[in-house]
Amino acid sequence: MSLPKMMMVAGAALLIAGFLLQFIKAGRLPGDIVIKRENFTVYFPIVTSILLSLILTGIFFLIGRFR
Repeated sequence: MSLPKMMMVAGAALLIAGFLLQFIKAGRLPGDIVIKRENFTVYFPIVTSILLSLILTGIFFLIGRFR
């Protein structure tokens, strides 16, 4: 992969990561499931998992396409 393409991919990844960090300050993304009971708390990061999967799929697709 050439340097300019690699820098564009890295810049896009940083842009996406910066956008996601705005939501992480709150602790979880909207749509994640939290169940709080007296003795325990269960956290299902469904939206976080889906979003992370989409981002990684896009990154690997771009890396494969430019290779």
